Amino acid sequence: MKPSLSTLHRIAWMVFFTAVASTNTCFGQAAAVGTNPKPNNNNISVLLITGGCCHDYDFQSKSMQLAAKERGVPIDWTIVNEGGKGTKATIELYKNPKWFEGFDVVIHNECFADTDDPDYIRSITKPHFEGTNAVVIHCAMHTYRSAKTDDWREFLGVTSRRHDHQSRYPVTVAKIDHPIMKGFPADYKSAMDELYIIEKVWPNTTVLATSKSEKSNDEHAVFWTNQYGKGRVFGTTYGHSNETFSDKVFLETLVNGIKWAAGR
Repeated sequence: MKPSLSTLHRIAWMVFFTAVASTNTCFGQAAAVGTNPKPNNNNISVLLITGGCCHDYDFQSKSMQLAAKERGVPIDWTIVNEGGKGTKATIELYKNPKWFEGFDVVIHNECFADTDDPDYIRSITKPHFEGTNAVVIHCAMHTYRSAKTDDWREFLGVTSRRHDHQSRYPVTVAKIDHPIMKGFPADYKSAMDELYIIEKVWPNTTVLATSKSEKSNDEHAVFWTNQYGKGRVFGTTYGHSNETFSDKVFLETLVNGIKWAAGR
C-alpha cells in the first residue's frame, strides 16, 4: 500500500527539521546578543531578526539555515523572532546598545510597517552605517513604512510602499558578473511571489536584477547591493511565500548574498 500524501508530508518535514537541527543555531538569544557570540573559527556569524505580519517566519528561517548547510557555507546562526504577528511592534533586542556586536551579518526579515519612532529606527540603522553588514528580505522593505524619516529606506537602498499581485515574474539579470548572481539562470521565473514597486533607488545602490510589472510594464529592482556608510547591504524584495523559500535559485542567490555581505 502506498503512503498517503499526508504521511509523505510528515516524513518530509521530519527530514527537514532533522537537517536544520544539525546546524549551529541559537534561537531567541536576545539576552546573549552583545556578548560577542562570534566563535573562534571561520564560520560566518549571522544574526537573523524576524517576526511580524503576513509570513511564515519559522519556515523561512529554517529554509535559510538548510540552504546554507546544503551549499557547504558554514554559518553560526542566532535567531531572534519577536514582535508578534501585527504590523506595529518594537523588538526588545534593539534596546541593548550592543545588539549588533560579534556578528558578520545581520539579516532583517521582519515586517512592522506601522512602527514609526525615529529614535528607535536610528538605533537599528546607526550600527549598519558604522559597518555592520546586512541582508534585507522582502517585507523589510515595508517595515517602518509609516516613518517620516528616511533613515531605514536609505539603509535598505530602495524605497517601496506597495506591491503588485502575486505571479511568477521573469527576472532579468543586470549585473551578470557580480558574485551574488553567479550561475543565475537566464530564463528564470520567480516562484509565486509579490512584486514590490520600487519608488526610489538610492544613490549607493547597484541593481543586480529586475522584474517587470504585469500592470505597468515598469522594471523594478528585485536583487541589489547597497553601500550604507561602512556597511555592505544585500537586498531582495522576493520572499513572500513558502514556495519562494523552497526555490533553489532564490535560496542560492540568498546564500550568495549572505557570503557577499560577510566579505567571503
